Amino acid sequence: MLFLGALLLWALTRPFDANGRVLHLYSCFWAQLYFYVNPMWHLRVEGRERLPWKGAAVLVANHESLGDILVLFGLYRPFKWVSKAENFKLPLIGWNMRLNRYVPLIRGDRASIIQMMAGCRHWLSRGVPILMFPEGTRSHDGQVKAFKDGAFTLSIQERCPIIPVVLTGTARTMPKHGLILQQAVHARVRVLEPIDPEAFGGDVHALRDHVRDVIIREKARMEAER
Repeated sequence: MLFLGALLLWALTRPFDANGRVLHLYSCFWAQLYFYVNPMWHLRVEGRERLPWKGAAVLVANHESLGDILVLFGLYRPFKWVSKAENFKLPLIGWNMRLNRYVPLIRGDRASIIQMMAGCRHWLSRGVPILMFPEGTRSHDGQVKAFKDGAFTLSIQERCPIIPVVLTGTARTMPKHGLILQQAVHARVRVLEPIDPEAFGGDVHALRDHVRDVIIREKARMEAER
């Protein structure tokens, strides 16, 4: 039923909503239903006001589990996901991703990476933020892994801010290689201040390492606040 609603909304809004913002916000509601209907799942979002409704930006978040997808839809702001290409093949959910024109990626495939970067540049040029997991895959132990360059290259080349997003508590929803949804979840998201890439003089690695350090420090602070 939710996919049928998405299909109807896509058909009705496509003529006047070329960037698909309305459908994306509907998809946010769809994902958040898992929290709304489950009294044992709790989500707290902080700093949402730092996210733009319009304007290019590269959102980067640490990646603990599949549950991160549900949680980040709780940002309720327009953006395009960069996601594994196989996710687009999933019934209903994957079809909705296609309707939203999110950006697919085959990890390790050079041609796919080039195509993904082009897709991201397209959306950024239209003033639509993108969201990426710079670790490239989920962490198996909750520790922030090394970051890949793609998000930071885009930020510097397109001259748009990086916005770090820090997640905690999501590893329990569905850990890597796990198929069991935990009964009780207390997830938390904190959106940090945008980082201007101009301050790094075109140095992708310096920007990448700075953002990773910021996310690691904030994640430790959030976990200490529990």
